[in-house]
Amino acid sequence: MKQLITKTKIYQRVKKIFSPFYKQKIISKIFSILEKDFPKDKKVAMFVGGCVRKYICNEEIDDIDIATILTPEEVKKKFEGTGIKVLDTGIEHGSVTLAYKDNKFEITTLRKDIKTDGRHAQISFTDDWQLDSERRDFTINAIYLDRKGKIFDPQLGLKDLQNGVIKFIGDPGKRIEEDFLRIIRFIRFAIEYKHKTFESSTIEAIKLNLNGIKNLSKERIFNELTKIFKLKNLYEILESKELLEIFNLIFPELKEMNHISKLSSIRENQSLKIDTDLILSSILVTDTKDYEYFCHKYKVSNSTKDKMIFLANIFEKYKSEKLFFTKYLNKKIYFYGKENLKEFVIFLYLKNKNFKQLDLLELTKKIEKFTTPNFPFNGKYLQKKGIKQGKIMGKTLKQLESAWIENDFSLSDQRANEIIKKANKLNVLNI
Repeated sequence: MKQLITKTKIYQRVKKIFSPFYKQKIISKIFSILEKDFPKDKKVAMFVGGCVRKYICNEEIDDIDIATILTPEEVKKKFEGTGIKVLDTGIEHGSVTLAYKDNKFEITTLRKDIKTDGRHAQISFTDDWQLDSERRDFTINAIYLDRKGKIFDPQLGLKDLQNGVIKFIGDPGKRIEEDFLRIIRFIRFAIEYKHKTFESSTIEAIKLNLNGIKNLSKERIFNELTKIFKLKNLYEILESKELLEIFNLIFPELKEMNHISKLSSIRENQSLKIDTDLILSSILVTDTKDYEYFCHKYKVSNSTKDKMIFLANIFEKYKSEKLFFTKYLNKKIYFYGKENLKEFVIFLYLKNKNFKQLDLLELTKKIEKFTTPNFPFNGKYLQKKGIKQGKIMGKTLKQLESAWIENDFSLSDQRANEIIKKANKLNVLNI
């Protein structure tokens, strides 16, 4: 596995040198359109944010953000008749999204803050790159890259990025007061870049402004939390008492964060499906049912809530059945489904310190090898036997399936006919 990771990093470095992202045809086209009618030496647009950080760190780039001196309306006019669609995804923030085939690029006008209240900012557009950099949150987020690969670093974020230092631009308190979500973003970047030595002024500013998070929408908070739980090195948070203390004050429901300590040993295993919902469930699903309050508080999606309910229910059965994974395992795989049961095994591994990695891998392989049989009976079969569509047919199918599963996925014609005969009697009696 380590060799695979090393090869991937080498590939990313080679790709960065010989085929950098900014030389893609569609990106070159976008910049040519934006720069049309401007002098060649004019900086009309530059990359900024995550794509620049990932490019510098030789990581895979997924989202591309471009800053420009053009207003959203000017951008729209530039792309008329070019074959590239312009979507109004954030006009109020000075942003539009360019869409071309499966590619999307966010284009944001350079801005400066006029007034902020910790949730929303009143902005005005500018063509001054220095002023745009000064309104950003962290130095590592104020590194710009032009279409030729030249870096513009007005806040000295490159050095901080290389040293794994997360630093607010200017006064930490003022930056946080402009948008309280920056506290959670600070936690995210500190984990991602393994920043562990914090300036006392930064920690003090964060603690003084923690109450401001209550004024943010729950959707924004949960969205940022999800980004934290997507981090490959999420478990790094456990190595910083200061960071974990702040995190626990913001998310008191997530008090069992110690469960993520075992993630480090399995995070890179491609055969194990580990998503944010599963990790959250391993922390939230307890005897106190904290997950129910959490789901309500943050208005999580139905799919996230359903997964937590499923894992909570099967966990209760597991605790009451000592031979859960040895007795009738095939039946459990059929009943719960392969992927669901594999997720439950990972869930147990994270929650139970005595559940070894070898046990996890062996059990998931055993589940994967199982060939799920097809239930041999259906409505058409029962109709031929004289059973009409309706409640009786549904009950009969359930009885047949129950008997079929109980008999290790096999059912003789004689036993099937006995069940159907009994159902026919009920049919005649209109029961």
